[in-house]
Amino acid sequence: MKYMIMMVGSQRDFDMLAGKGDGVAFKPEDLEALHAFMTKWNNDLVESGEFVDAQGLTAPVHARRIRLRDGVPVVTDGPYAETQEVLAGYTIVDCASFDRATEIAAKLADTPHPEGLDLGREWYVDVRPCVGSMDELE
Repeated sequence: MKYMIMMVGSQRDFDMLAGKGDGVAFKPEDLEALHAFMTKWNNDLVESGEFVDAQGLTAPVHARRIRLRDGVPVVTDGPYAETQEVLAGYTIVDCASFDRATEIAAKLADTPHPEGLDLGREWYVDVRPCVGSMDELE
């Protein structure tokens, strides 16, 4: 079965990655460590045959939200004050069980980050099964 591992972030997180953090920012060596970690994590999934797809997304400042207001589509440029966190990227895996997908996602807890960033309070990923048909919706 396929599962989507969803990484979340905020505009603040993207700013930190760009070295513009308020207090804590990624230095070049932090970015190198992050890139190496993610490359290994993805390559391990490719080698195990569980990798399906992965994409990172741009910062929320580059997003647009389209809503219906009185039946008319209204476009709003990001970031959105009412939304702290957004989808920052995803990986789709095809593995034997929800437990295995959870195990894969939990490895992201070791993602390198700058000193002073308290991931224990701020970090999480979501894992959800992908549906293959309308019959699988519950």
